[in-house]
Amino acid sequence: MTSALRLVLTALAAGLAGCATTTEPPSPAPEPAEPVRPAEPLPPPAPPEPDKSAMRITIASVGDMMLGTDYPENHLPDDDGVGFLSAVTPVLSAADIAFGNLEGVLVDGGEPAKKCSNPNACYLFRSPTRYAGYYAAAGFDVMSLANNHARDFGEEGRTATMQALAAVGIRHSGREGDFASFEASGLKVAVLAYAVTRESNMLLDYELAEQTVREFAASHDIVMVTFHGGAEGVDATNLPFAEEEYYGEPRGDVVKFSRMVVDAGADLVIGHGPHVVRAMERYNGRLIAYSLGNFATYYGISVAGIKGIAPILVTTLDGNGRFVEGSVVSTIQLRPAGPSLDPGQRALQLMRGLTAEDFESPGLRFHDDGRFEPILTDADADIDVWSGASPQP
Repeated sequence: MTSALRLVLTALAAGLAGCATTTEPPSPAPEPAEPVRPAEPLPPPAPPEPDKSAMRITIASVGDMMLGTDYPENHLPDDDGVGFLSAVTPVLSAADIAFGNLEGVLVDGGEPAKKCSNPNACYLFRSPTRYAGYYAAAGFDVMSLANNHARDFGEEGRTATMQALAAVGIRHSGREGDFASFEASGLKVAVLAYAVTRESNMLLDYELAEQTVREFAASHDIVMVTFHGGAEGVDATNLPFAEEEYYGEPRGDVVKFSRMVVDAGADLVIGHGPHVVRAMERYNGRLIAYSLGNFATYYGISVAGIKGIAPILVTTLDGNGRFVEGSVVSTIQLRPAGPSLDPGQRALQLMRGLTAEDFESPGLRFHDDGRFEPILTDADADIDVWSGASPQP
């Protein structure tokens, strides 16, 4: 083979080899990377529960009130009641909550639900609706409408009273199923008012009352129970520790009722109705005052002698409802004036004496200046166990 032919064949083989080579297609461009998102911030930690044992709430409580009636004729104060509560307003308005029992109705006009055979002995009380503003100006926050005079003008009269109080920011409890629930000093408070009169929250239905208190205690920090019960008059100052009657009407066993509602979760129990003051006790760490007497009653309710002596009971509770300390601010009614501060401290003297008479171990220590405080026992060393009082039969 010639050299020229050999070169041709070599070139041809090289060309064929080049044609057999496969060229790979170019790789696609990479997808752009997803941007890095910052992590979601963690929710802030829940604030710690407040130490309710360190919290404090003060409650000023008084008994029966009725600033004058215009039925069957005008028996309203000369100044229309504007200044009737002025002497006690500083004490009432200084408390976180001020409570009282409102006798009669607040309604303009209307006829009573019952008729009186003798108009001169007619115990029906009707005050003008504008009087609600006088109670608000004195510092009242909540009132009981559970008593025998709340229905003097029927349920329509009680409805008018509820509306008049609500219009000035005063809460109420008393009609069957009507309870007050509100916030005060960072605590959720309930006020439950009971009486022995029909269509009211019934004191005599112990089972229902116990159940109701338990329900409110489960959703409220402070549960205050107030009742209109017990016999009446100067012979009713001592507790009988039994079912009471007055002119044949059942008035309840107020000690049984009060201790029962405390066991169910009530933190403060305030009684009224006898028209005289009664004893107090500390039961399971809670304060029970069995009657606060007549506080501000201008007409139609006797204030002679001890029936005109009454306290403003100021109590301090912690956020768990336990009684911390209190004071008896003594007042006296000398008509035609409204309740006046009593330098003789007669309400204090009465309540201290009756407490010593009725209870062997009331769990309270009284001071001459009106202050009173718990007497701690071995049971108080356990924060969840509080001592009760034993009645003197």
